[in-house]
Order: sequence, then C-alpha cells, then structure tokens
Amino acid sequence: MIESWRWVFPLLLLALVTAAGSAQPRSVRARTDLLNVCMNAKYHKTQPSPEDELYGQKKNACCMTNTSQELHKDTSRLYNFNWDHCGKMEPACKRHFIQDTGLYECSPNLGPWIWQVNQSWRKERILNVPLCKEDCERWWEDCRTSYTCKSNWHKGWNWTSGINKCPAWALCHTFEPYFPTPAALCEGLWSHSFKMWFDSAQGNHNEEVAKFYAAAMNAGAPSHGTGAKWLLGQEYV
Repeated sequence: MIESWRWVFPLLLLALVTAAGSAQPRSVRARTDLLNVCMNAKYHKTQPSPEDELYGQKKNACCMTNTSQELHKDTSRLYNFNWDHCGKMEPACKRHFIQDTGLYECSPNLGPWIWQVNQSWRKERILNVPLCKEDCERWWEDCRTSYTCKSNWHKGWNWTSGINKCPAWALCHTFEPYFPTPAALCEGLWSHSFKMWFDSAQGNHNEEVAKFYAAAMNAGAPSHGTGAKWLLGQEYV
C-alpha cells in the first residue's frame, strides 16, 4: 500500500500539459448529478469504483492504482511533467504537488466544480475548488526555497524534448517572486483550478463539503461562498 498521503493538505488539479482553455459549465442534465462523479479527462475512470491499493479512499476512487503509483515519480509518464525543471524540488514541497495531482486524478468529490472544456486530452476540468487558507499557506511556506521559472504551470512550457522545460525567456528563481502570496500559488498555479477561501478550524470532510455545494447549486445558488471548508489531499495514494 502506498502511504505517502497521510497528512492533510488541500491540493490538486493537474492538467499538466496545456492551457486550461475556455471553460463552460456542465450541461443542465449533467449538473443534476454532482456527487460521486469522475471528470471526463485523460486518465479518469468513467465512474468511481474501489481500488484496493489506494490509501484512505480505496473503496471509491476515480483513478486506477497504477495511475496513483505513477504520480510519485519525478517525471511521470502520465503527462511527462518534470517537477525539477529548475533543479531539485525540495521533498516537502514536492509532497504537496503529488497530493495535488492525486486529488485531481482520484477524487469523486469534485462534481460541483467540474466545467466543460474543449481540449484534445480532456473534456472537463475543475474550476475554483475552495481550499483552506492555512493549507495554502503551508504549501507556500514549504515551497519557498524551491525553484521554478513560471507562475502558471498549465501553459507556456518548451516541450520539444518531450518533457516540460523552461522557455528561453524564463529565468529560474525561488517560488516567491513567481508566487508572492499563498493565494497566488494556490489560485494561479493551475489556471484557477482552486480558490483560497476558508480557515479550517472547524473544517468538514470532503464528501460533506461536496454535498453542501451540490445542494446549493441544484437549488440555484452560486458554486462558491463562505459556508463550508475544504480539506483536500489526505484521501488518496
């Protein structure tokens, strides 16, 4: 059993290859089914199902076990994305990105934030998933001494070698110049897949949060607000 996701951090979304593109909400028909669903994306299952080797949520996941295993590699075959594009990323920082990717690939609790996109490798993405403020802050603190060359990792890489490399004009610096605040990191990194919303002193579990937002959306309310907390990243792998 893979057990590297034992700590509670919010982190997700990795469509690692291209720009997010123009997003549209799910159709009216699809939006009536917002709980226990998987995205229409490259490595996702059609429906959640058990994965015996996954930590925590092995009874219900949108990813296969081998997808989860691949996420832990420095350069994964899933997207050929290299975390170490500006030198070795600190292990404490990299754990957040592994958890982030695992949430995106594996969670069945993202339905209220799934939007349609028109991309060759996926037809849906997540947008503005609410993250706990202190988890964004911890992610930012753990990554301040690691290096990168871009503030949006969805687009603008040099892929001529088959893996992502910094474009010629981009200089490697520590994270802080590219992500001056925790919100800049959580919200800007993956084209607003996340939104930093809450303090989580009285946080809820992911499934309850998804139910809260699904009920609000089916009642015609907006898909964001100030009524719930979102604790991500502890469930998978």
